[in-house]
Amino acid sequence: MDKEKILQIIKNEVKPAIGCTEPISTAYACAILRETLGQIPQKITLFVSANLAKNAMAVNVPNTQMSGLRIAAAMGCICGKSDFKLEVLKNAKQEDVLKAKELVSIIDLHIKQKVPNLYIEAIGSYEKDSVRVIIEQDHTHISLLEKNQKILIQKNPKPQNISLEIFDTLSLREIYDFACEIEEEKIAFIAQSAQLNSKLSQEGLKKDYGLAIGRTYQKYINQNILQSDLATQILIQTTAASDARMGGAPLPAMTNSGSGNQGITATMPVVVVAKHLNKEDELNRALFLSHLVAIYIHSKLPKLSALCAVTTAGIGSYAGIAWLFSKDFEVISRGICNMIGDISGILCDGASNSCSMKVSTTVQSAFKSLLLALEKSRVSGKEGIVDEEVDKSIQNLCNIASKSMLATDEQILEIMLAKNSL
Repeated sequence: MDKEKILQIIKNEVKPAIGCTEPISTAYACAILRETLGQIPQKITLFVSANLAKNAMAVNVPNTQMSGLRIAAAMGCICGKSDFKLEVLKNAKQEDVLKAKELVSIIDLHIKQKVPNLYIEAIGSYEKDSVRVIIEQDHTHISLLEKNQKILIQKNPKPQNISLEIFDTLSLREIYDFACEIEEEKIAFIAQSAQLNSKLSQEGLKKDYGLAIGRTYQKYINQNILQSDLATQILIQTTAASDARMGGAPLPAMTNSGSGNQGITATMPVVVVAKHLNKEDELNRALFLSHLVAIYIHSKLPKLSALCAVTTAGIGSYAGIAWLFSKDFEVISRGICNMIGDISGILCDGASNSCSMKVSTTVQSAFKSLLLALEKSRVSGKEGIVDEEVDKSIQNLCNIASKSMLATDEQILEIMLAKNSL
């Protein structure tokens, strides 16, 4: 096991982003386009993969109160700074939004077939100059940058799952042991996930973002209709962060595997449980285990697919809270099988406010699975896609997403396009 390489993978996959990562990666591409062109383009053409389009149709771009790839691209051109990567729009001002709204009309948008699931090609021109940027396989991986047909950057696309070659040889038990044994100082960086995502959660409880699930539950607690127990607080604080994230709050989320909602789901239940159990001195290790397990599972999946990856992030979160409760790998193993038996069918129908509904379902499943696992109750290996061995259960789930959901993905996109034009 290459421990340093695993640490580097986690640092690469757990990083801040302002706004949903698919439209924000488009803003990043267009910031590079403008910086390379040296001017605001007079014409922009975007070619994107179907999966990327699906994940950008209905989600708000921070500060704009608008959704979609055109406004994301326009904001990237007007005020984006590529040095900030997935925080490319963090310096956006209201006057930038007004300028971006005027730029939307010059942007043509098309879906490109037979490209990676995560693909953005941005072409812009000003008078006689033109620039072409391609981002693929990862939200910030520039595989091609051209100006006036002269290649400035050209890289081979990243492998579909850069961490697969590492994690494919490891078992969940080895991942667990690594997280338990690694020196505390080497995982101190993971504390930032609690800081950023907690601030996002607090923002989601202050204002009506998205579906306002967290605020709604809190309202009914205040009216003595609901109880403020541990399970409810996990739901409230996790969904509040997701509501704010998808509703366009101008605050960074700490992502996991390129997704803010996955980062939130891998973080907030662990934060809530550590505080409830008075184990905040163990929070960093529990968060590290949570994010590591989420990345481990996601490495076996396409970057974007028809499976809602909040569910796999939720499995990571479960590992973190189960460790805080028990320090027992068998409890973690049982609970993961319970979750796979419970929520493996949740579909990704694009990034939107409804993502917080899926987040709420996932964290409820995690807590329910914990209670059962503590009582040595689990879905057996004779049932459905669950196996007696936890690693086989995980692989079965990932095989379904990787091998048999392509037609599902196409049907979801067809339905979405029938309702919303690009």
